[in-house]
Amino acid sequence: MTSIESITLEASDLDAADRFYATAFGLGSQVLLRASDAPTSGFRGFTMSLTVAQPGNVNAFIDAALDAGATAIKPAAKSFWGYGGTVQAPDGTIWKVATSKKKDTGPAAREYDDIVLLLGVADVAATKRFYVDRGLAVAKSYGRKYVEFAPSSGPVKLALYGRKALAKDAGVSPDGTGSHRLVIGTDAQSFTDPDGFAWETTSETASL
Repeated sequence: MTSIESITLEASDLDAADRFYATAFGLGSQVLLRASDAPTSGFRGFTMSLTVAQPGNVNAFIDAALDAGATAIKPAAKSFWGYGGTVQAPDGTIWKVATSKKKDTGPAAREYDDIVLLLGVADVAATKRFYVDRGLAVAKSYGRKYVEFAPSSGPVKLALYGRKALAKDAGVSPDGTGSHRLVIGTDAQSFTDPDGFAWETTSETASL
């Protein structure tokens, strides 16, 4: 069964990216970094999300990210589904921090419940079948709009969204070309999905 063991983000300035993530999010070995100058422009076709327990935690992460050099895309605000905001890290990765709660129940803290990788894909139904064939179990599915896979043994959850819908949710244009600047570490064999997202066995990822 395929599971996500880690996420590797590729950055042109590895030292700057390392300083940012250590300061802003403190994700440790769950999100790794790798140097890369692969051409890329615009939306890279994915976002990373931190789901947290309360609005105060959203603000704590967003403020820390901005102080560490991130760019605000969507300021943290209430919505019908909860509270959240979106930033772009210096390496170009788009991060959303959100909670389903609308009121704090305790002191604000930089603590998160889940890390979610959302892939923006051309055909949600086709990519869903691709991943189901590789052993991922579907937890939620809304036709051709959204799919969320059941948590695996790894630290990161996976979900699929239409590319344009994901870009709209993030607050950016869906246009983009070149490398995703993303490598998904897995305990299974290496493969590439229909939208060009690369999965590598964790032993290969760790050796790079």
